[in-house]
Amino acid sequence: MTLNDPRYDGPQMADEEQQRLLDETVRMGELAATQLEAALGLLGSDDPAAAQRIIAGDGAIDALEQQISHDVMRLALHGPMARDLRGILAAIRITSDIERIGDFAANIAKRSTVLGITPPLLRITALHAIGTLAVDQLRQVLAAYRDHDAASALRVRERDVAIDTAYTRVFGDLLEDMRTDPYAVPACTHLLFIAKNLERIGDHATNIAENVWFLVHGDDPLPPREKRDHSSTLGAGSAGNLAG
Repeated sequence: MTLNDPRYDGPQMADEEQQRLLDETVRMGELAATQLEAALGLLGSDDPAAAQRIIAGDGAIDALEQQISHDVMRLALHGPMARDLRGILAAIRITSDIERIGDFAANIAKRSTVLGITPPLLRITALHAIGTLAVDQLRQVLAAYRDHDAASALRVRERDVAIDTAYTRVFGDLLEDMRTDPYAVPACTHLLFIAKNLERIGDHATNIAENVWFLVHGDDPLPPREKRDHSSTLGAGSAGNLAG
């Protein structure tokens, strides 16, 4: 659609397109959160069929990202003002983060099919706790985006330290399990990847929070943020950089 298109109705149409863009992005984020919850529910179980459904469901997230890209192009053709441009750019960035979260949820589901019911339940419990934090962060930052609430987005950003702290703790525990029990190495290796996936989901939620700030405040500088992912100091070498 262009400015000369008879369907284009000036600012009102642009506002409607902006709202549609926001609604679709939030829906995409909620789908990713649901996928992540389902993947977490598979840890410590043996349900390949459920895992395959989650893996296949990543396609719906990808399809929404494509649809949102088309909507962004329509908005760009309307000749948006500066604030509208911020909304378009924020949506592009946020959908990219959500798409990666969907990928990580699919990765967790894939690894659950290898783990089956064999991994140490204590570590599964710890991963569930990190995953719950990540899901909560994602849903809270989606609400902040929907409401253009920069203050709430900053609170999400600040709470990422809780995920970093929990990740560092379980990372160290898994390394110790591997040192003391060679038979645990295969399962613990998969759990390390899952832990890193969850930590990265927290980082993507933080990215979304920073884009909400940008949407509301433009280039005003963000306050500094504390990080507590110290896994690289635990003597694991390249294992600290697992991305899954």
